[in-house]
Amino acid sequence: MVDLVVAIHTVVKGVSAIADKVVAEEEHPAVRYADRTGTPPSTATSGSKTDVSLFHYSASTSHVFLLVYVDDIIMMGDNSTLIDALLRRLSSTFKIRDLGTPNFFLGIEMLPVKEGLLLFQRRYMGDLLTRAGMSDCKPIATPASITHAVVPNVELFDNPTQYKRLAGALQYLTITLPDLSYVVNRLYQFLHAPTTEHWGLLKRVLGYVKGTLDYGLRLSVSASCDIHAFSDTD
Repeated sequence: MVDLVVAIHTVVKGVSAIADKVVAEEEHPAVRYADRTGTPPSTATSGSKTDVSLFHYSASTSHVFLLVYVDDIIMMGDNSTLIDALLRRLSSTFKIRDLGTPNFFLGIEMLPVKEGLLLFQRRYMGDLLTRAGMSDCKPIATPASITHAVVPNVELFDNPTQYKRLAGALQYLTITLPDLSYVVNRLYQFLHAPTTEHWGLLKRVLGYVKGTLDYGLRLSVSASCDIHAFSDTD
């Protein structure tokens, strides 16, 4: 059960050395940083095999996770004493500033709720609608039509750069709105030569975004560690 979240902002490039070390030693899961960073040998972190920005530290039955992005870190763990100790070790090696519990990180807003966190991107969504000139558009209940199929259209959209930028921005929005994953993937299939029909599809997605400004992704504590997967056999 995670009971504490701490955000750290580093003001030097020292954290990059940690990331470089993990990339260079992916074959060694328990990476020690004493040789490059001067971190005490007792501080050993394991780098994720799937994400070079994610690190894991364990001590007895306690666990701490560190997510690094350039010179920003989010630290999360189930033992506040251990987190404080790691913060002291980091501050002895790098010049850091503890920002406390995070509320905004890389465009994602975090709101503490009962037994968890609510992640949402209302500010990012508003900026996206403004860039598309659709701040005052009418909200749409669904991101895509289930009755209207895409038909061949030879009329190319006159601003393909705008299409590509907005489609890319929608991709980042799927972090807190995973229900957009399918339709955004469809939009990506037409990046090379979007037509006016494809632009219409993208605008419909933005209309759906307008109607989901207050939606977010709830992360809550689970009593079970079982993984459940769902699939459409059709």
